[in-house]
Amino acid sequence: MLLAIDVGNTETVIGLFGDAPPDDPGAMGFARAGDEHGLAFHWRLSTVAERTPDEHAMFLTQLLDLEGLDLRTVVSAIAISSSVPSASTQLRRMANRWFRDLPLTVLGPGTRTGMPILYENPREVGPDRVANAVGAFDLYPGASIVVDLGTATTFDVISARGEYLGGAIAPGVAISLEALYAHAAALRSVELVEPHSVVGRSTVESIQAGVLYGFSAQVDGVSARILDEVGPATVIATGGLAGLIVPHTRLVEHTEPWLTLHGLRIVHERNHAGATL
Repeated sequence: MLLAIDVGNTETVIGLFGDAPPDDPGAMGFARAGDEHGLAFHWRLSTVAERTPDEHAMFLTQLLDLEGLDLRTVVSAIAISSSVPSASTQLRRMANRWFRDLPLTVLGPGTRTGMPILYENPREVGPDRVANAVGAFDLYPGASIVVDLGTATTFDVISARGEYLGGAIAPGVAISLEALYAHAAALRSVELVEPHSVVGRSTVESIQAGVLYGFSAQVDGVSARILDEVGPATVIATGGLAGLIVPHTRLVEHTEPWLTLHGLRIVHERNHAGATL
């Protein structure tokens, strides 16, 4: 099975890809044929950039053990995408020490993705954004917009020919709230649930309304401007906060919480043709 690891600034998403049951093609969360490799296990964790290679190996061993899996016998390949340089280094060292005989893909400059990157400097595009774009074009062939609601809110645009055109980056929900609490002494942290009304009758409801409806409006507003510029496209949402924001949007057509892992799997296969998961 392929162990796929996507390290974000706030959260790390880990998945194991194996053969999907032929009688249940949708069981893995992707619109894939039953004989394709699917996501069999997944976990979403807090990112700890300071973990050493040995700590990463120990942590992954314990994580899989909770599912009754032996890391050394189950994992046949490893793919890594990381937006945190220190974590990238430590995970690569982990793989080279503990799994040196396994195929390894670390998504970054020079990695074969199968997707032309039309950025002025392709090296500037984060690996998670590339993985999202690759995964989106595989699941929804044609033009698309991927909205990733994580530490930052990113918009990535893929052409009908499968080219990465560029996108937009904005501060995410958590960053914005941290700034709000840090600079407004009278405001306190609140639970982000849907308020009774967009017109809040308390400070708590006002913050909830501002965040949920404000960020959903941002998703719709930026997506609409992109659609005006590039033409019709499928709008897809992913990221840890997609479940919170997407229900209040109007333009998002699909939510794929494990999209980055899916794209990472495809990139790995393109770099290790014929590899067995």
